[in-house]
Amino acid sequence: MCRLFGLSGGSERVRATFWLLEAPDSLAVQSRREPDGTGLGTFEADGSPRVNKQPIAAYQDREFAQEAKERVSTTFIAHIRYASTGGLSPQNTHPFEQRGRLFAHNGVIEDLPRLEAELGDHMSLVRGDTDSERFFALVTRHIDASGGDIGAGIAGAARWAAANVPIYAINIVLTTPTELFALRYPDTHDLLVLHRRAGGRHGHRHLEQASAAGRIRVRSGALAATPAVVVASECMDEDPGWRSLSPGELLHVDSHLQVHSTIAVEHPPAHQLTLDELGHGAASQKPS
Repeated sequence: MCRLFGLSGGSERVRATFWLLEAPDSLAVQSRREPDGTGLGTFEADGSPRVNKQPIAAYQDREFAQEAKERVSTTFIAHIRYASTGGLSPQNTHPFEQRGRLFAHNGVIEDLPRLEAELGDHMSLVRGDTDSERFFALVTRHIDASGGDIGAGIAGAARWAAANVPIYAINIVLTTPTELFALRYPDTHDLLVLHRRAGGRHGHRHLEQASAAGRIRVRSGALAATPAVVVASECMDEDPGWRSLSPGELLHVDSHLQVHSTIAVEHPPAHQLTLDELGHGAASQKPS
């Protein structure tokens, strides 16, 4: 299953070191479920996005995925991809960038011809083959139609998809230089949030978090003195403050680290896909 991670330091530019795919098990075991891409997105001091991503497969060099990456940014987005739609290529690897925003997705959306027809001119934003990038373009189309309101754009795109195309899951993280958004829909996969005070639960600790299998690890000494909000597809430490987003919940973290939530999609998908219906894509959606 794909792994999502997002972090906001509010208006503070914080330094964080990321390790991607630092799984502790043997290469023989890893080769049977080797991820199909790793990516990390941040923002420079002038607000311009910076993305490093690469398709990774069992037969390819794993140096990129295991390399520690020092980054300074107000927001961070990281993704481990297990391919369901689209081949192994940089243009199919998350996160994606559109209009200065960064986006990553965990889930499956089908009937791409109908989705592409709905995109219209916004199909020109799409560079690869994935359902994820097409849904991002739909979000961008709805943001444009909403006068730049990102939350309204995400909600509008999710409601359209829920009503018009088959869905297994639409769990997303979207970042700008000053904001972080996350949507969990429906209840297929978990998506969690932690509002971390400066120093964490004990008041003096740096950030040191890892997903259960070590696929995403992040360390930030700056967060010993600075609060943050973290969104992830699984709990990354023992802090009791982690909570699951409700199905359909849209989370917004502003530049002051104020967290706002609303139920953006109230009803289940008109066509809720099952694992059996996903065919070859089912393996990418099963919990690891």
